[in-house]
Parts: sequence; C-alpha cells; structure tokens
Amino acid sequence: MRFEIDKVFNLVKAAMHAEAMKRGYGRALYQDCYTGQTWNGGESYDYEHIYGAEWVHSAYKHLLTDEQIALVVNCPENVAITSRAINQSKGKTDPEVWFANPRNIENHRIDLKLALSNIKKAKVGIEKKVKELTR
Repeated sequence: MRFEIDKVFNLVKAAMHAEAMKRGYGRALYQDCYTGQTWNGGESYDYEHIYGAEWVHSAYKHLLTDEQIALVVNCPENVAITSRAINQSKGKTDPEVWFANPRNIENHRIDLKLALSNIKKAKVGIEKKVKELTR
C-alpha cells in the first residue's frame, strides 16, 4: 500500500510546488498549515498528511481498495506544509488527539484556530473523496 500512497503523494507535491511557484512569482512560497508561518522553497519544511495513511486505512479499509485509499490520503485538502519539527512530533497521531494536548500547542507555537480549520477541511475533503469513490 505504501508504494501506491507515495506514487500519488509525489504527484500532489509536484502540483503543490507548481502552485507555490506561481504564488511566489517564480520562488516557491508556502504557508504552514498549523502555525501560519511562511516557508520559502528549500527551507526545512515537510509535506504533511494531516490525517495519516494509517488513520485513513483504519477508517476506510472496509470500503476501499489500497489504490483508492492512496487517493483519499492524498486528497488536496489532506496534504499541506508544516515544519519538520511539528511533522516529526505529530507523526502518525490522529491530529485531533495531537492538537488536544496543550503542550504541543505551546511547544510548537501553533495557531490553534488555523490548525483546527485545516484539520476540519482535511476531514471534509477525505469524506468527499470517499463518497466520490464509493458511488
């Protein structure tokens, strides 16, 4: 399953990079989905699955094939940019659980309103993609 997820992830990252280049007029420009920090191409940010592959697989393995799960995990609403430190700290943890810990919010200077908005947007995007694939 990881191969399928990574194959689609690489396509999504390329599309995000192209958009970031347009936004930055030839220089990649991103906004961190949890802090609001601006990132330039080449800096130490990571592409982030807001809801990780394990979460999506556990939630939808009864409905979807591995190829479909790869599409769901990599829906545009679920892929974003964040700092490497946040990405590594959050790891495979359910974002709702990770962001419920005040220590994480404080240690990583999270903009909680922005983070929760992006988490909600990711979940809605995931649910929309699942409905589209199960019609």
